[in-house]
Amino acid sequence: MYAKIPSKRYKHTLEFLQAVLPAPATILDLGVRNPFSEIMEQNGYTVINTLGEDLDELPEIVRKHTVDAVTAFEIFEHLLSPYEVLKAIESKKIIATIPLNLWFAKAYRSKTDMRDRHYHEFEDWQFNWLIEKTGWTIKKTQKWTSPVNKIGIRPILRMFTPRYYAIYAEK
Repeated sequence: MYAKIPSKRYKHTLEFLQAVLPAPATILDLGVRNPFSEIMEQNGYTVINTLGEDLDELPEIVRKHTVDAVTAFEIFEHLLSPYEVLKAIESKKIIATIPLNLWFAKAYRSKTDMRDRHYHEFEDWQFNWLIEKTGWTIKKTQKWTSPVNKIGIRPILRMFTPRYYAIYAEK
């Protein structure tokens, strides 16, 4: 059903989520249902996903449900204007992860799926600025690496260079 599941990334994401928002809690998870939606449910969360709507065109979708928090795991880099979505969120808590901009790798771009591309790959300070400018106060952050089992300079750099960045913020 799903492609290879990124277990290390999901492990870190779940630990971060549990630290800032213990279960049980109801979450609006931006993006379509995915393997991590199921992992959250298996760990005591009630998860409502968006249905693949274009959040750039319809940022008000985030107001459709009353929830304890909104999660956005690797979503904002796909939006042309994450600012509008972040401003529209009415929940008082947000947990988000993004892939960080890596100086030694180009931004991700699928050659076959126009929706599966990164318009933004942020540096941590850029994402912090976006979060704060949209009315949120950052309470906790965390970074982790994403090593790959390959040989070469880039795989070595991936062992030491953080690839993912998580934030927990409140209004």
